[in-house]
Amino acid sequence: MTEQPRVLVVDDDFAVAALHRGFVEMDGRFLVVGVAHTGTEALRLLDETAPDLVLLDVYLPDMSGLDVLREIRDRPGRTVDVIAITAARELDTVRSAMAGGVLHYLVKPFTAQVLRERLDDFLRHREEIRRTAVQQSELDQVQVDRLLAAPSRPPRWTSLPKGLSRVTMDAVQQALAAHEGSASAQEIGDRVGVSRVSARRYLQHLVTQGRAQVAPRYGAAGRPENRYHWSR
Repeated sequence: MTEQPRVLVVDDDFAVAALHRGFVEMDGRFLVVGVAHTGTEALRLLDETAPDLVLLDVYLPDMSGLDVLREIRDRPGRTVDVIAITAARELDTVRSAMAGGVLHYLVKPFTAQVLRERLDDFLRHREEIRRTAVQQSELDQVQVDRLLAAPSRPPRWTSLPKGLSRVTMDAVQQALAAHEGSASAQEIGDRVGVSRVSARRYLQHLVTQGRAQVAPRYGAAGRPENRYHWSR
């Protein structure tokens, strides 16, 4: 079994850090190895936990996240990817983060779906590097260009069917992904606060998008109940 990528979450806001940690753990493909609320703590945990990916806030109480980024890049040894997750929107900050080699620059606030897409990018980029390394140790220009290019990803859903809202869709996704085993539309509806009929519409849309799977469960009598589970 392939080892799960190790993730370090860095954010000065305890609630936001816990939310981001929950997003990553809910994804199921990663191992969160630490949470830091200051730059000093982040650098300490960087040495202690050896993460593969850092979710890095720019606004930290003791130093800028950009300083943490520079420290990460100056340290020899294991390569660490960084996704900047911050409310900082200034052009100079974005350019400095890009110069520091961040994989993505994600502006708060955002949904679990947006973060999942960035995590998908990280995994695709990681796999491409691994596959290239297995094939050969020296690269030609085409291969170098491909590795240096921004990670590509399938296009996001630009629209939802009429009557479905993005906020409720994100809530349904999170509820289904966090549910142990399969769930009925009624169970998801109860968790999200919508009717069974509404929950079923959102769940069916996830099925059509390949994000969820559905299978009937037959009881002693009556019509079978559809059970949904998140596609990892």
